[in-house]
Parts: sequence; structure tokens; C-alpha cells
Amino acid sequence: MDRARVEAAVRELLLAIGEDPDRPELTRTPARVADSYAEFFAGIGTDAVAIARDGTVHAEDGERGELVIVRDVKFRSVCEHHLLPFLGVAHLAYAPGDRLIGLGTLARVLDAVASRPQLQERLGEQVAATIAEGLGAEGVLVVLDAQHQCVTTRGERQTGSTTVTVAATGSLADAAGRAEAIALIGAGRATGDGHDVSTGAGE
Repeated sequence: MDRARVEAAVRELLLAIGEDPDRPELTRTPARVADSYAEFFAGIGTDAVAIARDGTVHAEDGERGELVIVRDVKFRSVCEHHLLPFLGVAHLAYAPGDRLIGLGTLARVLDAVASRPQLQERLGEQVAATIAEGLGAEGVLVVLDAQHQCVTTRGERQTGSTTVTVAATGSLADAAGRAEAIALIGAGRATGDGHDVSTGAGE
């Protein structure tokens, strides 16, 4: 990242909105924004497939299981339309092939792909494709549930709104496989009214 250009652009933006970038409270703002952007966009140019591939191990017979699910993986990204953050949780599932992936590696893959200007719909598709390619999984399912600041802080300001997207590959892309994985992600979780989120059944 070209920090000098980011800082110059932030200074120009402050001038454009009618602010004085030289007043004491704002003199460090361009540098602070550059620091933030270095973190927010650290995934640009990162090979997320290599991260996935390097985190795998060969699965011996009897070790694979039918489905691996990691729930509630926190993530943040930046919407490319308004350059405002969106934050949420991901539920990641895969049907193993000949290899298994470290559970922490799944979070690192998600972070690498999320640390770019993104759309939530594309983020899910890219994470699913990255895990499928790097792991050689028979199927991958990615469910993202996120709150977008471009929705909560501007326009209609829907402060309680979240967006859910689903992306799937291989065996988890067909209706039966996807339904089973989503049911397992929601299994045992109850809403405030006592209903199980996976079945809708009351207590």
C-alpha cells in the first residue's frame, strides 16, 4: 500500500468536506486512516488458496468423517460501494476429500479474502472456492451473517438489519447436502421465543 498517497488523499478529502486538516485534532487523521487501511486491505495480493493448501494434512482412512463444520467465525470486511465496514459471523462447512484442514486455517482464509474491498455475496463465493481448491474438498458451504454500516448508519439507517448469504460448491451445492449442512449449523440454537433456529420448533 502506498501510505503517502493514502495520507494525501485523506487530507484532500478533509479539505473537500470543508474541514481544516491542519487543526490540531485532525493533524494525525491521515496517518491514522492509513494505518486502518493497511489492516483493512491486507488481503489484497494475498494468495488465499496457498493459505488453505499449506494448512492441510493427509487424512488417513477412518479419519475424515462426512462433514466438518466451524460455526461463529467472526470477520470484518469493507463494502466496496461506500468503503464502510461490514461485520459478522461465518459458518464454514466442508465435506472432506483426501485431506483435512486446520480449523484455525479456515479463519485465516476467511480473513485473507475479507481483507479487500468486497461485496458480501462475492466474499462467500470466493471463500467457498478458495477452500474447495486449496483443500480438494468434495463440497464446501459458507454462510455469512453480517451487519453493514452502509445500511445501519446512512440512508434508512436500519440499525437492526443483517444480511445472510449462502455459497456452496460440490456435494454441498445440491439441495439435500446444503439443507443437511444448514440444519447442522443451526442445530440446538434457540431464539428468544424458545424456537430452534434450524427447525422452527417450539419448546
